[in-house]
Amino acid sequence: MLIDTHCHLDFPELDGDIAGVRARAHEAGVGRMITISTRVKKYDVYRAIAETHDNIWFTVGTHPHQAHEEPDVTVADLVALASHPRCVAIGEAGLDYHYDKSPRDIAARVFRTHIAAARQTGLPLVIHSRDADDDMAAILRDEMGKGRFNALLHCFTASRALADTAIELGLYVSFSGVLTFKNSAELRAVAADVPMDRLLVETDAPFLAPAPHRGKSNQPAFVTETAKVLAGVKGATDSETASKTTSNALHLFNKMPMGFE
Repeated sequence: MLIDTHCHLDFPELDGDIAGVRARAHEAGVGRMITISTRVKKYDVYRAIAETHDNIWFTVGTHPHQAHEEPDVTVADLVALASHPRCVAIGEAGLDYHYDKSPRDIAARVFRTHIAAARQTGLPLVIHSRDADDDMAAILRDEMGKGRFNALLHCFTASRALADTAIELGLYVSFSGVLTFKNSAELRAVAADVPMDRLLVETDAPFLAPAPHRGKSNQPAFVTETAKVLAGVKGATDSETASKTTSNALHLFNKMPMGFE
């Protein structure tokens, strides 16, 4: 079984057909999925999805696009909300200099708040980083110096240098359908060098549908296509890659039970 470690089941492309999404995922061999928070104020939505479906978990956090909407969410707020038994991570939070929807200083402050919450709870932090490699690496190094925390760089499309920094700091790197795109040869080369015990797979659904589903709305079932390409670049079998990425996910998101029903 694979785990889709990052999807957005509350988005309109998916939320009206979660039963169908789950059925297609199961048929494809995707046993679990984590629906990711973009706004703390939507906490009850994420919680309800996870409470209703036994193979879905959720996170709590503020996406950098929305950092300016929730600048006053505190570490204590995040810690309290994350205590729910089906909340398995903090985030997604981070930096996005591609769209710059939030002022960079506010995004950085909100990001550091999430790091502190991850450190205090012991839960992993789901990191969004786009076109912000230098500042991201600097914050990660600075914050790791204040105390250990677990994290993953989700939907990795950044530089080899940032991947190396993540591995050096003991973080995980997660690849999405972008890995399957024809023009992603450089990204596949980065993935080939990430240690097998630090790799995760995800969809970021409903975005970034992998080949051969480009142009369609993405869904958790399609994570199998990313896993197949990852297997190819690692010189592993599909079964080995599924087993290892699932083991990695269960190790990182350790509030989820180890066994599959």
